[in-house]
Amino acid sequence: MLDIAAELNRWALEGRDFAVATVVRVTGSAPRQPGAALAVDRAGEAVGSVSGGCVEGAVYELCRQALDDGTTVRERFGHSDEDAFATGLTCGGTIEVLVTPVRAHDAVRPVVAAALAAAASGRPAALARVVHGPDEFVGRAVMVGEDASPGMLGNEIDVTSFQGFERSAVAEVRAMLAAGRTGTVVVGADGSRCGRPVTLFVESSVPPPRMIVFGAVDFASALTRAAAFLGYRVTVCDARPVFATAARFPEADEIVVDWPHRYLATAEVDARTVLCVLTHDPKFDVPLLKTALRLPVGYVGAMGSRRTHRDREAALREEGVTARELGRLHSPIGLDLGARTPEETALSIMAEIVAERHGGTGARLTGAPTPIHHGPAPSPGAALAGTAPADVASLDITAINVLSVPGG
Repeated sequence: MLDIAAELNRWALEGRDFAVATVVRVTGSAPRQPGAALAVDRAGEAVGSVSGGCVEGAVYELCRQALDDGTTVRERFGHSDEDAFATGLTCGGTIEVLVTPVRAHDAVRPVVAAALAAAASGRPAALARVVHGPDEFVGRAVMVGEDASPGMLGNEIDVTSFQGFERSAVAEVRAMLAAGRTGTVVVGADGSRCGRPVTLFVESSVPPPRMIVFGAVDFASALTRAAAFLGYRVTVCDARPVFATAARFPEADEIVVDWPHRYLATAEVDARTVLCVLTHDPKFDVPLLKTALRLPVGYVGAMGSRRTHRDREAALREEGVTARELGRLHSPIGLDLGARTPEETALSIMAEIVAERHGGTGARLTGAPTPIHHGPAPSPGAALAGTAPADVASLDITAINVLSVPGG
């Protein structure tokens, strides 16, 4: 549900009762990935989506029912061969949806509200809910974020065993947040002390990934617009103050006038950071790429012709850059789209970055054996390279101190 945190946080602040249906498992081809959510309030207003339209009506009714009876339910939706317009996914896949009521007196509400407030304000947060396990645990929730928040513990369960499970759950959720991942995790029977494994669905929300564009050129202007559209926080860096201006890059979050390699040496980067070198000038490129290829970032790309690439690669070898480090360089930058204009070139670059992030091939889907929807990649916030984002892993993260009790 954290993908619609801004709207749901507003609902929570307004005191609205609502129920939220979250995709917790996907098999086969499905339009939305785990974490996608549809929420419905008492007045029937809806926000979000779990399927792009295929099963929205049925999920909407499940939310209305959950608001009435206060029961957390899990429902599976798949393709109907008999009737493509029946309640099912016409794309052939299967999704499992967890429906959670978040009403004024539900013990889960403060936990959900804390997660929504953190995510809406751009602070790292992870919300975990029990989707499989002992009946008295299903629907409970825990939130991990920067600040501890109050929670509630029910009296109808064994407090000793529950606290043991809670400690294990919080540790697992903290690890998922550090990696920026959304997905399921199982707390073992020994760790939970509750007799059998418990499955948690964890949604992580971390700040937007960062892109640093080096070279205040026309291609950089188009790339900045495309990256901002795809949710990146964009910095443009150039040593020439006449070109590096806010007027030329209105979509950029930050403009830096400095020598690129000097700026990058002290810049905050992590495993999700994307570095795009568009200067194609050796005096900028070589010292910059020497630094960039040794940083724990997710993507390093450099613009230029194939001849420029060969010359640049030779110069980098002379500077001591290893073959392994050079293997991380995407050069010439982008996919082969036949791009000509700055906007088309920006599309080519962003297409390669998206493919790298999600494990795509860049091949045509028509006639290809590759899946349309790849396996779940780390979510809004996951690392391109599959490692923990430094800006999240280094946080002093604390947890909401108890798992909440579902229902009123």
